[in-house]
Amino acid sequence: MKNLNYLLIVLSLMAGFVSTQTVQAKPTEQTQNNSQTVILDMQNMTCAMCPITIRKALQGVDGVQSAKVDFSSKTANVTFDPKKTNSETLIKTTTNVGYPATIHPEK
Repeated sequence: MKNLNYLLIVLSLMAGFVSTQTVQAKPTEQTQNNSQTVILDMQNMTCAMCPITIRKALQGVDGVQSAKVDFSSKTANVTFDPKKTNSETLIKTTTNVGYPATIHPEK
């Protein structure tokens, strides 16, 4: 099982070389098309490859429309369909790939 996890992480990292985007956005907000956006504070991000792993994991969640991870601020900006997923599922997903998260507090 450990080898399978390692293989999945390596494949995710390799696939992520194609493109990586970073964006800062407002904390949780409703968008016009009934999507919801949340910013997650990410833990355990230690290198430039970490955002790729996190982004790929989040994009694999049914209902996620976009996931942008910023290494410098250690955040993930995720837009999703609240009818298909929720913040708790997003946090569980990132935790399962080694990056525990919390919802970014509103200022």
